[in-house]
Amino acid sequence: MKSTVSGKSGTWRNWAGNVTARPAREVTPASVDELSAAVRRAAEDGLRVKAVGTGHSFTAAAATDGVLIRPQLLTGIRRIDRDNGTVTVEAGTPLRRLNLALAREGLSLTNMGDIMEQTVSGATSTGTHGTGRDSASIAAQITGLELVTADGSVLACSEKENPDVFAAARIGIGALGIITAITFSVEPLFLLSAREEPMSFDEVTGSFDELFTENEHFEFYWFPHTGNCNTKRNNRSVGPEKPVGTVRGLYEDEFLSNGVFQAANYVGRAVPATIPSIARISSRALSARTYTDIPYKVFTSPRRVRFTEMEYAVPRAALVETLRELKAMVDRSPLRISFPVEVRTAPADDITLSTASGRDSAYIAVHMFRGTPYQAYFTAAERIFTAHGGRPHWGKVHTRDAEYFAGVYPRFGEFTALRDRLDPERRFGNDYLRRILGD
Repeated sequence: MKSTVSGKSGTWRNWAGNVTARPAREVTPASVDELSAAVRRAAEDGLRVKAVGTGHSFTAAAATDGVLIRPQLLTGIRRIDRDNGTVTVEAGTPLRRLNLALAREGLSLTNMGDIMEQTVSGATSTGTHGTGRDSASIAAQITGLELVTADGSVLACSEKENPDVFAAARIGIGALGIITAITFSVEPLFLLSAREEPMSFDEVTGSFDELFTENEHFEFYWFPHTGNCNTKRNNRSVGPEKPVGTVRGLYEDEFLSNGVFQAANYVGRAVPATIPSIARISSRALSARTYTDIPYKVFTSPRRVRFTEMEYAVPRAALVETLRELKAMVDRSPLRISFPVEVRTAPADDITLSTASGRDSAYIAVHMFRGTPYQAYFTAAERIFTAHGGRPHWGKVHTRDAEYFAGVYPRFGEFTALRDRLDPERRFGNDYLRRILGD
């Protein structure tokens, strides 16, 4: 996966290629002071400001016709506090770099998503998460953050300092300011044992409660047009370390999961009638395996096949019913879906606009291969998700607006009131924020 780049035309594109923008100018600040100055200058020129990371959002959360802030010079670890178990990192630091640096220091995040290409600020601001029975999203591991507000001032916040801002800005969708540094809770490096194995759709949904309860981290993929799933259980281990062998890793994670899968998707895109047959083969391509390694090597995987994605969080208790409705919809429709459906969980948290705010949640993610029409599938899936009070991932395709969010987020008004106070002129606004948060 590559970071987004601006071509000579000045057009910015996200990773999936479904969002473009033409900013009036771009700024790459080398310090917090330079970032503050850029925000103040934008205000003087009457321009809006957005920061962009690696463009992994499928929404236009970072798009702007004003000033585009690129944070790639604001990277690296500021300090490690071993006594309090925290690390403070510059906002533009890629998760990959943070994970490697922490591992060298004998430290780790408690939980993480399945890719690590995003910047820490982009990942947390949109609510990036992995899967966990007890451990929540990356943003829920934040103990403090620093952001530049609309007047160019720098605001520090934590549970003790500006706690109202802290409650909201951990997943702020870029609406409250530009994050310049984040302090994460970390712990001594540990080992995870992963067990991956195929199971049938009926087996997984029939025993989901037990699978969830018995494993610290459980997730699975269902392959549409089949009754097949691949499951993954990650649990802490005392060792010894037994990583995936180099040859097997290259074969399964690169050749099969990326190379062959991409080729199959090209075939499916050209001849949709072949997709059910391809799905049956794909769903049986990976055999069971177990391995033990440090967290980021277990939680994350290479994802080189480009796609468009929608993901909704539903109450965890509604997962099985929602998933069965999704399968029934696909089975009776003429849709041809070449990408598996991903299912994960998260415990309730206390972040104002977290998709898991105040409720134990399960995530259902639907994907379509890049360049394949996705609207019919996503529209049908979204109808099912919203019937269960679903909350869409802030960085993935959805059609919901402020009126809908006011109904599914009890603290929605709390967030918008804070935004009115911190950014009354909507210096950090754009069309996407106007839709999801209102004027």
